[in-house]
Amino acid sequence: MVALVSTVAYLGLEARAVEVQCQIAPGMPGFTLVGLPDKAVGESRQRVSAALTAMGLALPPKRIIVNLSPADLPKEGSHYDLPVALALLAAMGVIDAEQMGDFVAVGELALDGRLIPSPGVLLAAIHASAVEKGLICPASQGSEARWASEVPVVAAPDLISLLNHLRGRQVLPTPPPGEVTPPARGADLRQVKGQETARRALEIAAAGAHNLLMVGPPGAGKSLLAACMPGVLPELTPSEALEVSMVASVAGTLENGRISRARPYRAPHHSASIAALTGGGLKVRPGEVSMAHLGVLFLDELPEFQRQALDSLRQPLETGEVTVARANAHLTYPARVQLVAAMNPCRCGHLGDPALACSRAPRCAADYQSKVSGPLLDRIDLHVEVDPVRAVDMALPPPAEGSAEVAARVARARAVQSARLEGMAARTNAELEGDLLEAHATPDEAGRKLLLQAAEAMRLSARGYTRVLRVSRTIADLAGSASITRIHIAEALSYRRRAPVN
Repeated sequence: MVALVSTVAYLGLEARAVEVQCQIAPGMPGFTLVGLPDKAVGESRQRVSAALTAMGLALPPKRIIVNLSPADLPKEGSHYDLPVALALLAAMGVIDAEQMGDFVAVGELALDGRLIPSPGVLLAAIHASAVEKGLICPASQGSEARWASEVPVVAAPDLISLLNHLRGRQVLPTPPPGEVTPPARGADLRQVKGQETARRALEIAAAGAHNLLMVGPPGAGKSLLAACMPGVLPELTPSEALEVSMVASVAGTLENGRISRARPYRAPHHSASIAALTGGGLKVRPGEVSMAHLGVLFLDELPEFQRQALDSLRQPLETGEVTVARANAHLTYPARVQLVAAMNPCRCGHLGDPALACSRAPRCAADYQSKVSGPLLDRIDLHVEVDPVRAVDMALPPPAEGSAEVAARVARARAVQSARLEGMAARTNAELEGDLLEAHATPDEAGRKLLLQAAEAMRLSARGYTRVLRVSRTIADLAGSASITRIHIAEALSYRRRAPVN
């Protein structure tokens, strides 16, 4: 007899069906696990044996073979412990083998039989719902699993409780639905004094999900402005919150099934590697660009990042997804992020100030800025210079408008975009391309002439030309204008990249 239990393998944000097959046959006692397991999966034999011993059960003195099918699909992670244990128990006749056909099981086993959380339960629950099965998972992840439609969830604290539930000796309570935590607002724009141009650029970037680069001396407020971005962005829609939570589930950062409506805000240190930014590692996990999906990726001190690490972001910024290629698998994660970056104009940071600039100015500025490649800078829609704040500005009262007022305008502009792009693949102006760009971001005749003149004078690339149109569409949305006029084009052009200092 072969006992079968369903589980999943995680490939990016896809849960691929895996069948755990267990056979107990006469022969020399042994416990063999096959099916291309990694080390964590192979070690499940010891954890399963110890958990059964803790329950007072001993492995039969026969040849035990567990196969993870399909055999050519790599198996990674500790979530195979529970399905392996259940398949073994079904083969031993402890539980009903036919009953296990109604469930997908995931979870790690402790040596004493407790069920320990493992990453990816939300994806497993969505898969179980798609194949019309229930889900068996650790009790601490029951709330997370409840987010997947109406899938029946059996959340057990330990293996003995699960067996008693399956055999009808006790009933495990239905886990409560996961909580939706309200978004925590960060810094408020009322803290920013002066910097009217940078504040305006921040509002445009938030309204259209455009990439933004701020260049200015140390202490000018670039990091503070970036910290204000979460406070002006609209909350995630329910479908967007589920997307973000799926990434967090795979990464193992979704705690107690709590889903947040706040957009992600990730700010990795400039020592981050390519794998940290785009994903990878020994066990491939989402990188910062995927953890910031539908949110903000803030890169402070942009030129201090490794050149190769920055250039690895070029493809995700263009396509909205990142593919991690390995010899045995290609995993794709979503990466539709809004890049916000900050940098000094030169290494000393005081270019243009005769009293503070170093002796190598302006040559040091060209050397410093050249650390960031032109193709990456071309993917940034808005470039704004942040001037130093004077003491007289700091003595002024807080500005009349804070994050709440700006957020209201941003929300109105996003609502216009949502209505315009309903049923389309694009969600914001930053994603307009092809026919959508032609249909919704074509300027009037005066605006078209100005754009053509500027494109020739500024030597705009095709990508730069497109991004000017996208930004001008957002500026028009903020102004409540249905058409893109010359003034909208002019403001969008004012935020294009200037030539580096020679």
